Amino acid sequence: MQDALAGLRRWRLEQDNSGPFRVYRNNKGEVFHSVTHIIKESDDRTKIALERWEARLGPEEAHQQRTIAATRGTQAHDQAEYFLKTSMQLARSAANRRNAIRFDDNGLARIPAPITRWAMDKVYPNLPQVGWSASGYARGLSGWIKENCTELFASEFSIHHPAGFAGTADALIGTKQHAICLCDWKTTVKTKTIDDSHGYFSQMGAYSLGLTHLTGLKPTGGLIVLARRCGTPQVHSMDSDDLKRAETAFMDRVHRYFDALELPA
Repeated sequence: MQDALAGLRRWRLEQDNSGPFRVYRNNKGEVFHSVTHIIKESDDRTKIALERWEARLGPEEAHQQRTIAATRGTQAHDQAEYFLKTSMQLARSAANRRNAIRFDDNGLARIPAPITRWAMDKVYPNLPQVGWSASGYARGLSGWIKENCTELFASEFSIHHPAGFAGTADALIGTKQHAICLCDWKTTVKTKTIDDSHGYFSQMGAYSLGLTHLTGLKPTGGLIVLARRCGTPQVHSMDSDDLKRAETAFMDRVHRYFDALELPA
């Protein structure tokens, strides 16, 4: 299992930008579509809302707002990724020296929580700085991780699935709420309700399906963590039943998406 998780950290698919949108191919020539692209294209409500938003702002302002949001999201994600990966390396090194690593029935390497906490405390004060516009989001996200993470399994790992989709999940960790927790980091200017209007719920289902397909591992829960400009993030917790419903919701989107691709132009 641990070897399988390590393999997920390396993106093994090749980009193909020759068509109207980007797809990915493996060494057998099989095609995979982006999880986020499927979610965007499979919900008319989202597309209509985006069109109205752009019409209200105008194309230039909408483009600028998208760029700002993408930049702050990337910087907050990058800092969180550095925090998790550096802490994982430090914790594993310390646990190896103490012969403290144990493997559970799933084959996951389990490092004692005090060692993980020590590693995160060491790394946290030296996190890379981000731009001013992203600083509040990054600080809130990394602070939440420090306070709630108890084990570190994987960060920024890739998945793909025979149903024809591929993507990158943000983290697989242990938390105070869930022993094996699938996490998705977001940034938001305002508080959001998590129905499936933004596709967050379905996105978690996609990553859960991909993780299980490639490793056999079923997460015990999931967390959608929305970092805000100031203060603590807004967090939405999903138990194992919620993840199953999310998997079904995403597969419904996959079927609608591929059905639409087959319609005549």
